[in-house]
Amino acid sequence: MAALFELTIQSETLSADEVASITGCNRRGDQIEWLTANGWRFYKNRGGDPIIGRLYARMQLAGIKPNTDIAGSDQPSFNKIR
Repeated sequence: MAALFELTIQSETLSADEVASITGCNRRGDQIEWLTANGWRFYKNRGGDPIIGRLYARMQLAGIKPNTDIAGSDQPSFNKIR
């Protein structure tokens, strides 16, 4: 169990090979098309490559919807308290 907490993260963002593995596409334009069609959020670097955060990718692949805002409608409304 201790080994679980000793995992080293190589980078905060996915490598080009990891993005290609997730999307099944090697070409940048095809990767961007797949990411957009499947609702993934990403940024583009100066060269136009998709940049995806590692934690975001882990959540997305686990079925956790990281696209929802924390300050959404689940927050309590205190405006009726006197």
